Amino acid sequence: MARPRPASQLRPFGVLFGCLLLLTACGADAGSGDEKGARPAGFPYTVTNCGVRTTYEEPPQRAVAMNQHATEVLLALGLGDRMVGTAFLDDEILPEYAAEYRKIDVLAKQYPSREALLGANPDFVYGGYESAFEKSEGRDRSTLGESGINTRLNIESCTKGRVGPDELERELRETARVFGVPKRAERLIERQHEQLDAVAERLDGVDRTDVFVYDSGEGSAFTAGGGGIGVELIERAGGRNVFADVGKPFADVSWEKVVERQPETVLLYDYAGTPLTEKRKRLLDDSALQDVPAVRDREFAVLPLSSAVLGVRMPQAVEDLARQLHPERFPKSGDKAGR
Repeated sequence: MARPRPASQLRPFGVLFGCLLLLTACGADAGSGDEKGARPAGFPYTVTNCGVRTTYEEPPQRAVAMNQHATEVLLALGLGDRMVGTAFLDDEILPEYAAEYRKIDVLAKQYPSREALLGANPDFVYGGYESAFEKSEGRDRSTLGESGINTRLNIESCTKGRVGPDELERELRETARVFGVPKRAERLIERQHEQLDAVAERLDGVDRTDVFVYDSGEGSAFTAGGGGIGVELIERAGGRNVFADVGKPFADVSWEKVVERQPETVLLYDYAGTPLTEKRKRLLDDSALQDVPAVRDREFAVLPLSSAVLGVRMPQAVEDLARQLHPERFPKSGDKAGR
């Protein structure tokens, strides 16, 4: 997904999973080169990311993260002390990272100008969406490279087709490797598997719920298709994306198609712009949708946009959505799922 998003005032999701990440991200890797004066282990390191081949002679020391999921990946890997700037959140940073995040300069509410970005004197810029490296703004990867700044783009932006845990593992491993802390990624990945496995066990044999993602739109519906991570989140949460046959991560579909596919639940993506109350009202007030089961029965689920992209929130997003689609599989008393 290449579109920029404005900052918002959402309540944070994923507290449980984030706490696990925080506990595991703080320890330094043995042999990672953290000791001053020591040659970093594993360097030089060469990686090809979204078509850009880069050789790192040493780990970055002055990183800027643009977009929420890029920022949280670095914080989850315990790299806040190497961040000199951040920009463009979709919602509030996870609370377990809030204290570390407050130490980092916010370069802009949305994307910083080239001048503001260069003013932070970064040696590494990490973008969540392609829009982070907008050529017309002088922030494209080749131009930054000419200024001696290495870059990385979240691989959801350049992966064709579905995106899931394998791609998240790659994103974490490669990012951690760039910074010389590979063991931190392995600890995060281990806990991701634990949480995803626990949810899968809860949902064993469940009847899947037909889900329509409503991101935005009036004349047509902007929805999640079969590309990107959205379809994977829904399926792992015990749902079925009714527009999984649409090849793109996001696409406009007609409201007639929504009626034809008769979703049982509407999944609302929450971010700044149109409030959730207005999204619900738009659906409930549309006479053409009154016979759609999800609208008729007022069956709505919600995820913040930052949980619906390739980032460290993914396993908790699966659990959050599963709890909304199949609450009977997650009894409140004595619930230990994901712990």
